[in-house]
Parts: sequence; structure tokens; C-alpha cells
Amino acid sequence: MQLLVSAANAADASAALAGGTDIVDAKNPRAGALGPVSLDALKDIHAAVGAARPVTAAIGDASNEAAVERRSFEFAALGTSLVKVGFRGIGSAARVSALIGAARRGVEAGGQSRGSVVAVGYADEPGCVAPAALVAVAARAGARGILLDTADKHGPGLPALIDARTLAAWVARAHDHGLFVALAGKLTADDLPFVRDAGADVAGVRGAACDGDRTTRISADKVRQLVAAVGRPRDIYPESAVRSRSI
Repeated sequence: MQLLVSAANAADASAALAGGTDIVDAKNPRAGALGPVSLDALKDIHAAVGAARPVTAAIGDASNEAAVERRSFEFAALGTSLVKVGFRGIGSAARVSALIGAARRGVEAGGQSRGSVVAVGYADEPGCVAPAALVAVAARAGARGILLDTADKHGPGLPALIDARTLAAWVARAHDHGLFVALAGKLTADDLPFVRDAGADVAGVRGAACDGDRTTRISADKVRQLVAAVGRPRDIYPESAVRSRSI
């Protein structure tokens, strides 16, 4: 399992690297679960990371195909490996599929490989396509991976919302569909064994890596603690994590 740390700026990215994260994820924690950073902030994050680690990015919850295609293009054109897109408030599987397709068109036009999109489901948002149904939708639409997260960052974390057996079955179903799986949602260092035991490929954190709450700066020391909790050895994401899960 690999560790993903969400960085709001170059200083966060540098601290995440110093702590040993596998993946640096660009995200604005003040703008919700999938808040996108500005293009200037993304450029700074890429400059800080260089070729040391892959850079992924949250691009928000999609509602308009043209908008998600444009944003995916902009982020991919700057070298972002994968874009994470959510579908909060959208209960139609056909609509979600169309939005994933738009995101794929954007990343491909921006120079990234086919399928460099991660579809995001929420464990605490009943107005969306349910995570169980999202697996098949994401696979059919050509997403490369799927992330199960929490929409409300003031509510309970993922381990309080889903039991271990149900989560492991969901991860296995996603793997059977050829998707890599990331889990997030107010995870702490103590939660990482729960995520690992579920079979996830990636554990995503923000607040657990910060000096204070999730809007404060990343601490390299806290990232080191998270890396230790994830355990070694680990392959570097994304290529090795999905090598056997071609879509």
C-alpha cells in the first residue's frame, strides 16, 4: 500500500516529500473534500516535487462536461499524473459516466495516458451514485482507479461509516473490475492498518499529516509517522500499483 498526502502549496509538497510520501496530491483543503488548487499553486507543487514522485490532483465535483473537460486538460497539461473527480449530488449513473468520459478527454488532450482519471465516491453522501454502483460505472467509462472518501470533513471518518468486511468486499469488487483503489476520509495513523487490511492500493490523508487541523501546514514529522504506519516495502505509485489491473 502507498501513502498519498494532499498538498495545498509548494511548502506542503516539500514537507510531504521530506517525510517520505509516495504520492503528492494537489488539493485545496479550504474548498471541500476535492477542492482544486489554482493553476499557479499546481505549477509550484510540480516545481517542488520535480521527478521525485508522481503528482496527482483533485479537480472538484463535476456537474458540467465542458467544465470538467477543460479543468482536466489544464491540470494534465501541467504534468499531473491523475485527476480525481467527484460527483456529489449526481444520482444518475449515465450522467456520471458522461462526466468521467469528459474528464478522460481532457487528460488525454493534455498529454496524459488514456484512463488517467480517478472516480470518487462518498461514503457519507446519499445523493450520489452509491459506491457499490460506482465501481462498474467507473470501469465502463474508462477510469483508471476509484477513491472512496468522505464529503463532510467535519463528520465521522471512513472507518466509522463502513465496517471492515463490507469495505474489503468493495475493494475486491473494484479490483475485479480492473481498477486500483484508494481510500481516504479523515484517516489517522491508527486507521492505516484498517485500510491496508481492506486491500486498498493507496491510503490518502490530509489532516493526519498537518500540524493542526486539515487547513494548516503539512508536517514532515507527521508524514514520517504515517509512512511507518503504512509499512515497507512499498512500490511507487501509480504504475506498479496498477500494473496487473489494466483497464
